[in-house]
Amino acid sequence: QIQLVESGGRSVQAGDSLTLACAASSGTFGVYAMGWFRQAPGKERVFVASISWNGGIEYYADSVKGRFTIYRDNAKRMVYLHMNSLKPEDTAVYYCAARHFIPEATMSLADYAYWGHGTPVTVSG
Repeated sequence: QIQLVESGGRSVQAGDSLTLACAASSGTFGVYAMGWFRQAPGKERVFVASISWNGGIEYYADSVKGRFTIYRDNAKRMVYLHMNSLKPEDTAVYYCAARHFIPEATMSLADYAYWGHGTPVTVSG
């Protein structure tokens, strides 16, 4: 079992940068692949980025490629999503997710067993 808590979401202007953080409770965090997903108002939850257990492999949705960066610090049991050049269409609740003792990252929501409660990001302008 792993608990995930996201933080860092807030209201920003278009073009701003923002870093989201996700803290994991499990001492075995280093063996979990991690992902970030988002859900805009009235829309389904979608993939944003994911990272393998050691940070060696990253995946990004086309809509954020080149603007967002996912990274992790296994010693601190943290995963981050750094977002540059934010656009109004990035407005959503952002969720952190973990695979259950599986180190390989994927882009499918169904592959992630543990979820945080989300942190909202609003981009104006």
